[in-house]
Amino acid sequence: MAEKKVEREKPIPKYKTESVDKIAEKFKASRTVFIASIKSLPTSKFQKIKKNLIGKAEVMVAKKSVVLRAIDKVKKGSMKDLKELVKADICLMFSELDAFELAGVLVDNQTPSNAKAGDVAPEDINVEPGPTSLIPGPAISELGAVGIKVAVEGGKLTIKQPVTIVKAGEVINLKVASVLAKLGIAPMKVGFIPVGAYDSEEDKVYRDIKIDKEGTLEELRTSIGKALGFAVNIGHVVKETISCFIWKAAAEEKALEKIYEEKSGKPAEVEKTEATEEEKPAEEEKTEEAKEEGK
Repeated sequence: MAEKKVEREKPIPKYKTESVDKIAEKFKASRTVFIASIKSLPTSKFQKIKKNLIGKAEVMVAKKSVVLRAIDKVKKGSMKDLKELVKADICLMFSELDAFELAGVLVDNQTPSNAKAGDVAPEDINVEPGPTSLIPGPAISELGAVGIKVAVEGGKLTIKQPVTIVKAGEVINLKVASVLAKLGIAPMKVGFIPVGAYDSEEDKVYRDIKIDKEGTLEELRTSIGKALGFAVNIGHVVKETISCFIWKAAAEEKALEKIYEEKSGKPAEVEKTEATEEEKPAEEEKTEEAKEEGK
């Protein structure tokens, strides 16, 4: 038996239909439609970031139901897949920037924040070994309760081993939040947190957009180092590798000199001097021959 369709008793208010139409038009006209979480974001911080995005993206906040209706109205390729990313406490951004370029701008506008009980760790939270400003006392048991091994050095607590006290995606409890605050570790980010985006040029929805500029730069440095070593090994001569070849040649020269000295029993410099002296008579002989020819 088919389900009976429930009809709406009251018409949709005009302001809601206007909001749906406005957002739908933005969906159609923008290269990138970006969704970011603004959960727990103070109003002052929201306004500051919004101001910083002027010229890069237009920011709009709307109810979940309005956004979903706007997506349904557009019916544009893969945009329907954006619906699953629309949750509570989100904002929309409309931009001509690439989705990942815009995500990078948002990351630049984020600031560190202390963790609170109930927060979800955005990434592994690690505690590195080293001295702290904490004095012996209750702090010893507090740190030990979350798996941190410490020792007393110079009247202060020192962390002896690295430890991951919360893994990415895990909920931070009250004990961990308290320890992190005492250690001065602020693992949370305050700002627009990227959730996903729709790229109209690619007709594709991107999920779980994460931008790690420092990590990417480190990977790039590692890759460059490996590429340089590979180029040197295959003998590829360019301006970036020439200094390596010169250094390598100098090192090989020294190694050959050492082998010669070990076998001959005398320094290579002495051999060079003797060779030069042996060549002198030949040079003198040539000079005498030239004189005879002149006569």
